[in-house]
Amino acid sequence: MANKEQSLLIAQMTDIHIGFDREGGDEEANLKRFRQALAHLLRQPELPDMLVLSGDLTDRGDAESFARLVEPLLDLPFPVYPLVGNHDTRETLLETFPNCSSDNGFVHYAIEQAGLRNLCLDTFEPGRHGGAFCEARKNWLSTQLADHSDTPTLIFMHHPPIVSGIDWMDPSPDESWIANFAQAIDGNDQILAIHSGHLHRSLQTSFRGVPLGVTGSIAPAVTLDLRQIDGATPDGRALIADEPPIIAFHRWNGITLVSHQLPVGDWPVLAHYGPELQPQIRGIISQRE
Repeated sequence: MANKEQSLLIAQMTDIHIGFDREGGDEEANLKRFRQALAHLLRQPELPDMLVLSGDLTDRGDAESFARLVEPLLDLPFPVYPLVGNHDTRETLLETFPNCSSDNGFVHYAIEQAGLRNLCLDTFEPGRHGGAFCEARKNWLSTQLADHSDTPTLIFMHHPPIVSGIDWMDPSPDESWIANFAQAIDGNDQILAIHSGHLHRSLQTSFRGVPLGVTGSIAPAVTLDLRQIDGATPDGRALIADEPPIIAFHRWNGITLVSHQLPVGDWPVLAHYGPELQPQIRGIISQRE
């Protein structure tokens, strides 16, 4: 039976890309999408206990974009935990979020609450679009997992260590950083799931036997086209689409972790819980054993 005192609700947003339109100011489309997502989050029936921003918070890593990012976060009634993405810079992120932990120059840290340990990783390498996970980061993660082998653990990282099939966004499957990450997590049965961003598209898969989810972006989405791409031949395919921003919710009840992905928008409500639906709801509840 779930322990209500051990419950935790984690919201995740990723790939916000503030500063993509440098001239847009407060009317920049990505900033408006971010504010829309935050307003949507605050209207949810249950507020999260924390918000994880899993990388590519800005588009160029500049101080002005980070300042515009952080302004709508100031009055949130829950803590915010940032990760560094390939479009960010570590130094400016740490200046913007002075309470964010770092270790040996890497923005990686642990959050433990309600019996769940959340490990926020650093997969950034300056000048590189894809991920990175060097020996130092591998050793840090290995130690964290070994020292807390009995504590259920959720891993957040910006780059997913998998090949999604969206060819222009994917790593090679044999990249050394993926091997390093795999070696760090192998044999650690306390890992419940891995959640990432980067792809601007939601998906679910597994990595080394661990459930892995990619959360859709706040910025516009990468289109779903699973054909190979030729860098020498532009073929006119659609690459980016103006799909709704996505918020992920990871719900821990003390026993099980369940994740949901919510598109942001003012969708028509087709049914409310009123007296006319009460018999149906009571009947469903009565069948629980």
